[in-house]
Amino acid sequence: MPEHGSVSIRDAHREDVDLLHSGILALADHVGSQHKVLSTPADLLLHGFGERPAFDGLIAEVEGRFAGMCLTFASFSTFRGEPGIYVQDLYVEETFRGMGIGERLLQAAAARGLEKGARYLRLSVDINNTQAQGFYERLGIIHSRDEQIHMIKGENFSDFAHKGNLNRMGNSGP
Repeated sequence: MPEHGSVSIRDAHREDVDLLHSGILALADHVGSQHKVLSTPADLLLHGFGERPAFDGLIAEVEGRFAGMCLTFASFSTFRGEPGIYVQDLYVEETFRGMGIGERLLQAAAARGLEKGARYLRLSVDINNTQAQGFYERLGIIHSRDEQIHMIKGENFSDFAHKGNLNRMGNSGP
């Protein structure tokens, strides 16, 4: 296994969308959720490297080989009155685990966030991924016991949003 010193972390670029997508698939496979991945490399290109990027990406390499990635996006806490970053995906290839790459990716993401004014970092962890939960706890990224994530997606989201458009136009609806 290569030594820690040979790890480099760099910004993800347009040309990296296939690498990023393979990392997302590998992460999903690791937690038993590969069937939930609907994104494509084209989606990542459009939404991550277009006119208004929806996320930032970092890639870790060991001797020029893809070793891991971290995808984040800007966040804002109205309670804290501060901007932050949200870690959407953190993945390290199994071959390179135990080298501190995940920690270094998170630190690099936090540093980039701090440069942009972020004052906190948030993330969510698959409920069954106890290995990742322990990793985050060791880094001081603690589980917030006073919040739960709720979600609406797909057709339900579209229907819900459509009702919002009607409300914004001054229609009271049914």
